[in-house]
Order: sequence, then structure tokens, then C-alpha cells
Amino acid sequence: MRNRIALGAVMLLAGMGVARADALDPIAIRQVGMDLQAGDFAYIKSVVTSKGEVKPLEVPAKAIARWAATIPVLFPAGSEKGGDTRALPEIWSDRAGFEKIASAAGAAATKLAEAAKAGDADAVAVQYKALGEQCGACHKGYRAK
Repeated sequence: MRNRIALGAVMLLAGMGVARADALDPIAIRQVGMDLQAGDFAYIKSVVTSKGEVKPLEVPAKAIARWAATIPVLFPAGSEKGGDTRALPEIWSDRAGFEKIASAAGAAATKLAEAAKAGDADAVAVQYKALGEQCGACHKGYRAK
């Protein structure tokens, strides 16, 4: 009986170690997500600057809005170092400011998506600029160069 309990405890602890080793890395996730967001933003920029058809921009704008809502979760305590992160300490010391910018970026992306769905190129251009300003504000205050 004791051997079975000991064996069960060893297996449980070993399984917990594997679970931790297989855990998702927030630094890697946020870096990949930022790359994908940059691609969506570049696509939006290309359509806006070429004065192309804006309706297809609804999808990437919605993706950016969803990503913006996720950003704060991907900066948990303890993820300030490693993985070639360029996150500044201000993310953790000024959490409210960081979350406010992420929320504003999400709102701008949502408005961009709505304007794109309506086919309103002028409103898309305005929201593209607003979204870019929010991204820039976050990079200025919370990302090392």
C-alpha cells in the first residue's frame, strides 16, 4: 500500500513538472501576437494609403481589437525578463496606464472594423490614425527600443 501511495505521489509530482515545462510562455506568445498584429496593421495601412476597398479591413481590425484585449494578460508578474523581451518595467509599475492604452487601442480597432464594415473609407482612415497613435503611445512608454 505504501509503495502504491509513494508511486502515485512520484507520478503526480512528475506530471506537475511536465505540465510546468509544457506551460505557455507569455513572452513568446506576446512576441508572436505582436508580429501578427503588425502584419494586420501593415495590411490596413496599405489599403488606406492606396485608397483601396475598405470593407475587407473589418476582419484584421477585429483581430487587432481582440488582441488588444488580450495584451495585458500576457504581461504577468515574472515575465519582465527573458525571451529577448523589450518590455519596460513601467508595464508593471504603471499597470493602469498600460491597460488604459491597450483598451484605447482595442476601441480604435473596433471603430475601424465598424467603419470598414460600413464601407466608410474616411472613417477608416481616421480610426487607422487613432489606432496607430495608441500603438505608438504604448511603444513609447512601455517598450524599449
